[in-house]
Amino acid sequence: MKLLVATGNKGKIKEIAHEVEAAGLHQRGLIVIGLAELQATTGGQPFPDVVEDRPTFLGNATKKARHNAAFSGMLTLADDSGLCVAALNGAPGVYSARYAGEPCDNAANNAKLLNAMANIPDDQRQAKFVCAMALAAPPHPTALDLAAMIDEVHGEILHAPRGTHGFGYDPLFFHPVSNLTTAELPMAEKSKLSHRGKALRRMIAWMQQHWEQLATLAGDTHAP
Repeated sequence: MKLLVATGNKGKIKEIAHEVEAAGLHQRGLIVIGLAELQATTGGQPFPDVVEDRPTFLGNATKKARHNAAFSGMLTLADDSGLCVAALNGAPGVYSARYAGEPCDNAANNAKLLNAMANIPDDQRQAKFVCAMALAAPPHPTALDLAAMIDEVHGEILHAPRGTHGFGYDPLFFHPVSNLTTAELPMAEKSKLSHRGKALRRMIAWMQQHWEQLATLAGDTHAP
């Protein structure tokens, strides 16, 4: 069974594949692939872009899952995640990946965030990472919504980056319980506490409970 992860973000794919393997789903035949890998198997045919224009993480995740399931003919997992800073009224929020504009650039996003928070005192730098995940299947004529999960992790924004692991805003996101940024945590440790790791484990638990249904849906697909 193939599971398409609807992203070109290698960091996200690596984290998701790690959790799938940790849950033992790879031993049941689940293969995780990303958009770039799928495109390579289809002769380089470009995937049509998804306009992430929904006002919520769940809205964008569901839209991406439906779109890519219908286009690829595969079971598709999509997430929309981002950073919400209390002192910035929840910004960058759903615009986290493109906070500093297009194309998406982690360094530029982090620099803009630090500039926006330059005068915010230490006791007002609370933030949270939020992740919404949606799973869709491609029965015709429209994609079928299967499950959705949302989770989050709370922390604070530092005045300067720390750590070399992770991606995105990880170097600036300090997790008080761990006394480290999420960029200082090894992937396995980060996944235990991260918004994406928690949402993903809930999604994997749902998949395990509905494995026969998923296998039937996967058997009806026309994925390469």
